[in-house]
Amino acid sequence: MSVEDLKKRTRSFALEIIRFVEKLPHSRICRVVGDQLLRAATSVGANYRAACRARSRPDFIAKLKIVEEECDESLYWLELLMDAGSVERSEAGDLLEEGSEILSIIVTSIKTARSRC
Repeated sequence: MSVEDLKKRTRSFALEIIRFVEKLPHSRICRVVGDQLLRAATSVGANYRAACRARSRPDFIAKLKIVEEECDESLYWLELLMDAGSVERSEAGDLLEEGSEILSIIVTSIKTARSRC
């Protein structure tokens, strides 16, 4: 996958999360967890873009680690919403799948970058 393709994919993931959070039930739990999800998921693409502008390989790896953490956190908040009964798996399943795929790509990228140091 090219850098530009992954930039588009992480941006699309953020946009889908924005739409998902907007449709959450109006409860305190959904508001608090939804805000956390929104912050983490939109951070994935923003931090990936920052990684693409890294000044060195160690800087690139460090920035990708942030992407990894934010993506994993996004999955956590999605799972929490499902476990709390606030959303059905059918509502969040595609987002979970896409987040997991992005996470796998990032982890593989980190491993590849480390092996080239």
